[in-house]
Amino acid sequence: MLERLFHLSERRTDVRTEIMAGLTTFMTMAYILAVNPSILSQTGMDPNAVFFATAVSAGLVTIAMGLFVNFPIALAPGMGLNAYFAVVASANGGQFSWQVALAAVFISGIIFVILTVTKIRQILVEAVPTGIKSGISVGIGLFITIIGLKLSHILVAEVHTSPDVIKTLTAQNGFVSSLHFWDWDLKFGSILAPDTLTALIGLAIISFLMAKKVKGSILYGIILTTLIGIPLKATNVANFHWALPDFSHLAVGALDLQGAMTTGIGTLILTFTFVELFDTFGTLIGTGKKAGLIDEHGNSPAIGKAMLVDALGISFGALMGTSTITSYVESAAGVGEGGRTGLTSVTTGVLFLLALVLAPIFIIIPDAATAPALITVGLLMMSGIKEIDFDDFTEALPAFLTIIMMPFTYSIANGVSAGIVFYTFLKVVTGKFKEIHWMMWILTALVIYRYIALAAG
Repeated sequence: MLERLFHLSERRTDVRTEIMAGLTTFMTMAYILAVNPSILSQTGMDPNAVFFATAVSAGLVTIAMGLFVNFPIALAPGMGLNAYFAVVASANGGQFSWQVALAAVFISGIIFVILTVTKIRQILVEAVPTGIKSGISVGIGLFITIIGLKLSHILVAEVHTSPDVIKTLTAQNGFVSSLHFWDWDLKFGSILAPDTLTALIGLAIISFLMAKKVKGSILYGIILTTLIGIPLKATNVANFHWALPDFSHLAVGALDLQGAMTTGIGTLILTFTFVELFDTFGTLIGTGKKAGLIDEHGNSPAIGKAMLVDALGISFGALMGTSTITSYVESAAGVGEGGRTGLTSVTTGVLFLLALVLAPIFIIIPDAATAPALITVGLLMMSGIKEIDFDDFTEALPAFLTIIMMPFTYSIANGVSAGIVFYTFLKVVTGKFKEIHWMMWILTALVIYRYIALAAG
């Protein structure tokens, strides 16, 4: 049955590999179960209600991705988008109520469904040149690496600005975005710090297992690192106890569509739509290429289905009571473990649903244990750089900007946007108009408009 459903032999994999890959993906993204309620509770939402919405929406949408698309991609409320949601719907001076913000997320999902059904999103995949698609894969690798380095505190930011200034900026923006580059430095953390030391040991373990070609090396590394973290005090087991969350105040169906229709939420919807468009596009292409599910031209017949599941997932998540559901770059961890089919996604999705009752077990896995896995996956994603034509500057620079803007601005959308604009610009100034797909003109105009609008406030 599993063979017929997921075509395991055709993709040169097996049940054990897929389940191990699904476990690995879940472990690298299980942090969202703790982080999302913390962030969205700033809007006045009940943390337990957000936990329920996070687990259920991530679980069901990820299972749908596995069953209907047969792609090893996991989905959950997106980091960054949830922070933006919390800022605009903050209980302390936000522009909108959280119910109206959920309605904006729901509407953005409907827009994506329309774009997908009319094949506009599929055209985007065909329009973006191969060099940028390869750059997306590499950029996501570096992006994942940065996440791993930060989670483990191997990479730390030393801030020179006074605490009062940081508090003021945080209160104004929801995050410290206004610090100038001379206000902080990125430095190597202390190797004696419990989380850093644990992460470095974990990286050594995973590296050894990978070098020995041990199947399941990333998953085994996460488990061993979690155990090693106990005596090193990086894994917190002191507060471990079986206690089910209180789900008596759920936000299912609480979105306020009527209020949204009478409130100026156009910019809010546009932001959700734009960021999700390029984040999902980048993740699907980058992870799909690494899994060998994208051809040499960067295309796949399953991309359209994947985008439809993603689009429906956005609106479903809003109905459940959470911010935008999106494809997770951490899916690359499962792909790095050998995941090639939807069985990987189904495994991850089932674990999200089980988290409703097994949350205490999953949440004790420390960042120091998942960080080495992300760093290792970053290496695996780098192979796409060989497919970039560095002899053609009009291809090389857009791919390069796509790569570096993702980790350095902490945004997949920024990387894709930079690549698109400079590709169109360079092809125009060198007279290579015929190499520009008509959709690239539209994308370039949309990107420029959005960033001008952001700059204008």
